[in-house]
Amino acid sequence: MSTTSTSPSPTSRRTAYIARNTNETKIQVSLSLDGGPLDLLPSDNETFVNDGPQAPENQNTKTHASQITLSQQIWIWTGIGFLDHMLHAWAKHAGWSLRIRCRGDLEITSQLTFDTPSVDDHHTTEDTFLALGTAFTTALGPRAGITRFGYAYAPLDEALSRAVLDISSRPFFVGNFDFASPMMGSLNTQMVHHGLGSWVQNAGVTLHVDVLRGDNDHHRCESAFKALAVACRMACGRVVGREGEVVSTKGVL
Repeated sequence: MSTTSTSPSPTSRRTAYIARNTNETKIQVSLSLDGGPLDLLPSDNETFVNDGPQAPENQNTKTHASQITLSQQIWIWTGIGFLDHMLHAWAKHAGWSLRIRCRGDLEITSQLTFDTPSVDDHHTTEDTFLALGTAFTTALGPRAGITRFGYAYAPLDEALSRAVLDISSRPFFVGNFDFASPMMGSLNTQMVHHGLGSWVQNAGVTLHVDVLRGDNDHHRCESAFKALAVACRMACGRVVGREGEVVSTKGVL
């Protein structure tokens, strides 16, 4: 896996680029915690071919999970539409700019052989969250001068969720979702919990997410990601006058 980042100053944008390649998935992630423009993901025509559910070659193509504004650039394609939707909501409400492209072992296509069998959504979801967690901690840089703690409630119609985040360098995840159905689109509902737990491990954070009420699984899940997004925005916020200070009685994070 390769990573690049900028050295954050009190005013610079905090960015990172991650390439994570395994026998199961090939993933590129470009992240800015402070929004703004992002370079296009590097071309890799051999890996990211346009077959099956793979991403369009032109990253300027508008997709179901892309949104370009003056303050943010979001373009996401994992091959799992509902996962893209949740990542889009997360980035939008966290104030991030985010580009993600993934090719995973989702299904058999004419190009796959018995040496590259299809699996399901597990590897693609897990590895996307792992790569995003690495991008998060890389972009964040030294854990100094930030709020550290973040929390939020987010409603979506009848659903209501709460997220509480500590940028602690102590990975721990508790999530309560209680989905009624096994699938949301082509995403197994088990992978919401597992995916966020994977992000937590590589991001180095403590995270509690609870869906407090809701009848519709889509609404329950989306409200959870929106609450997480707002908590991330709060926790990553820079504190004026505390530049370089570590918010810990230990003096380190």
